Amino acid sequence: MTASNQSVNQRLWSPLVRELVPYVPGEQPKLSNLTKLNTNESPFPPSPRVREAIIAALGNDGDALRLYPDPDASVLKQTIAKYHGLETNQIFLGNGSDEVLAHVFMAFFKQEKPLLYPDITYSFYPVYSQLYEVNTVQIPLDDHFQININDYNIPNGGIILANPNAPTGVLLGLDQIEQLLTNHPDSVVVIDEAYIDFGGVSAISLVSQFDNLLVCQTVSKSRALAGLRIGMVFAQAHLIEALERVKNSFNSYPLDRLAIVGGVASFEDEAYFQSTCQTLIGLREVLVGELSDLGFETLPSTANFIFARHPQHQAVELAKGLREDGIIVRHFVKPRISEFLRITIGTAEQNQALVKRLKVMLG
Repeated sequence: MTASNQSVNQRLWSPLVRELVPYVPGEQPKLSNLTKLNTNESPFPPSPRVREAIIAALGNDGDALRLYPDPDASVLKQTIAKYHGLETNQIFLGNGSDEVLAHVFMAFFKQEKPLLYPDITYSFYPVYSQLYEVNTVQIPLDDHFQININDYNIPNGGIILANPNAPTGVLLGLDQIEQLLTNHPDSVVVIDEAYIDFGGVSAISLVSQFDNLLVCQTVSKSRALAGLRIGMVFAQAHLIEALERVKNSFNSYPLDRLAIVGGVASFEDEAYFQSTCQTLIGLREVLVGELSDLGFETLPSTANFIFARHPQHQAVELAKGLREDGIIVRHFVKPRISEFLRITIGTAEQNQALVKRLKVMLG
């Protein structure tokens, strides 16, 4: 398509959409015999109870699907509230954490003062900032790719941090988060904990103490339910009320019936959840050691992925070579991190396939 034809085809678009730079999700190839280590999905299936609950909810003829789901997903809220020792009015649910984050940006960050977040972080933050016309200031990570909370001591209309950070996997300690909340009592501070279950300590324990804290989580990673799309927010009731107002001005039924019952079943199987998390942590540490033996430098990770570079080999060439053997990892063409590969932790067999291929490529 020529530039002139593209301009004609876009003539009915709004000015905002013409300038919008959308988020680029991780590739989902329709290929067989693929070692897929690029989108941070769990290498394990969800709890068997999830499948059982979904089948039971469908019934013999699936008749329940003709009815709308509970707009409040009450039974799931009650289950999650009990799990975390909270009240149901301290929990907000949405169609995956990306939708939840979209509501967060609309509810809290359209302020006169700028939103603050790191220069290297989850790629959806700048997308939402542009979509909702939120003024932002990006705070550089230090030379070790860590967040320095003192760098955020400037006037702001909110702060959002992925913790562990993405795509680096580096964790900010709970004491640092507490200090950040204390330093900014008049700003909403969002801690996005998509990967917290793989070695970090959640900031949910601080919700009752700080009225400006909002914690976001997902069931996609540690509970192996990326296909069900359940995002969660934990905060004091006045912040949850703001999110409910946005949700009910956008989509009153964000969670379908199967997601609700599947989510409940997952939270009720604590033994399975803990077992898979600990297994993945062990696989991560083994893979870090094997990559270190090959000369890779890996950032300290508390996520279900690692962020690694090789001082003698370009990341783009490594990613290309792996792909030729059916192994897909994530490479970001962005300043400061273009020589890194983000590698999802797979099964032991998948990780060994990765290491075996790298050994060949590195000679």
